[in-house]
Amino acid sequence: MALRLLLLLAFSLLFATATPVRDITGACSSEIKDFQHLNSTGPGLHLELHHPRSPCSPAQVPADLPFSAVLSHDDARIASLAARIAKTPSGRPTSLQAADERAEPAGGVGVADSLASVPLSPGTSVGVGNYVTRIGLGTPATQYVMVVDTGSSLTWLQCSPCVVSCHRQSGPLFNPKTSSTYASVSCSAQQCNDLPSATLNPAACSSSNVCIYQASYGDSSFSVGYLSKDTVSFGANSQPNFYYGCGQDNEGLFGRSAGLIGLARNKLSLLYQLAPSYGYSFTYCLPSSSSSGYLSIGSYNPGQYSYTPMVSSSLDDSLYFIKLSGITVAGKPLSISSSEYSSLPTIIDSGTVITRLPTNVYSALSKAVAGAMKGTPSASAYSILDTCFKSQASQVRAPAVTMAFSGGAVLNLSARNLLVDVDSSTTCLAFAPARSAAIIGNTQQQTFSVVYDVKSNRIGFAAGGCS
Repeated sequence: MALRLLLLLAFSLLFATATPVRDITGACSSEIKDFQHLNSTGPGLHLELHHPRSPCSPAQVPADLPFSAVLSHDDARIASLAARIAKTPSGRPTSLQAADERAEPAGGVGVADSLASVPLSPGTSVGVGNYVTRIGLGTPATQYVMVVDTGSSLTWLQCSPCVVSCHRQSGPLFNPKTSSTYASVSCSAQQCNDLPSATLNPAACSSSNVCIYQASYGDSSFSVGYLSKDTVSFGANSQPNFYYGCGQDNEGLFGRSAGLIGLARNKLSLLYQLAPSYGYSFTYCLPSSSSSGYLSIGSYNPGQYSYTPMVSSSLDDSLYFIKLSGITVAGKPLSISSSEYSSLPTIIDSGTVITRLPTNVYSALSKAVAGAMKGTPSASAYSILDTCFKSQASQVRAPAVTMAFSGGAVLNLSARNLLVDVDSSTTCLAFAPARSAAIIGNTQQQTFSVVYDVKSNRIGFAAGGCS
């Protein structure tokens, strides 16, 4: 009886997940603009990126979602990154048993496949702070809305028959049976052996010898399913034999996306799998909620960027570490020792909203910005943000703030990179004190073109990336 109930629940969840794709024609055209940063001579793939709160986003977060929820989610991501760097295993086990008599998916996955019950390690939190794009999967290709995350390695999406649970997504579930190029991956494949480094969790094996992945995130979200391979497509370009997770139990805060694109430094990430064809680099411009941006994989125009070296770290070799070397406010350096900037390791991350700085650096920045804005009435602290003003970012005269990195790279922050509106009458400094690592978040990166050149071991910044 319990088995039949589980089956009924699984199928009811399946039919509840698909919702119509939003019409984003007209002002929200999905055509990629002719960004000057994409004018390169080599091969590349170009996708449009959307802010999670943009009305043009195909997986927009609810308009009435309070910013405190975004900050809570952001704090969970920070905690998970801290635990990941400390290599602290999660104390929360998952108990995910698939139905013993479910239908057999395409690719030879047999019956009686246990989806494992093991402690999951913390990954990075995804959802309301992450940018989204569309990719195609299968033959013939179907488009899916995916979260883009530089802090994750394995790409995965929800798959039919969704034997345990699927969250509500924009558009239909991927059905392996409809793709002529789909195949499941055996437990003896090298890619199955590579899973622990990509997901920070052990791989499992089904009774029919299909590799099972387990991806977990800092807010207790997770995806569990079958390691698979298929053709992935980006407009007119396609890549066969792309390895990804076909999720059968996907629970937590993933918004309305179908899944996640992993861009971390790992052989199973999208970047590394496409590198033989397009090279080891990707570029993005993270747009504001009122504009559109892009993700480009492959060659780029190197002359327009200022660069900082990627820093090697034994803490986590899949994340992107850099070195913050200084901050100025209204042209004046912060009144702290230069050694304070490197007192913690620094990560650049696409999914963190609020930048975290070493405590002494943050305190000095907060004091300097508040002093420069003393003509703007102050407001009470909002959640984790303690330097707030009674205004909006677009209406204040904010001081010029520059973040400098080793090697000479700089981010010259506008008011919208410095401040974040938390409600209709309050704006706050978009920085907070760090725990075990400083993190350069996406508010500070918005509208800049940011290139991750893994081959040359450098990250570059250029202003005006989304214009």
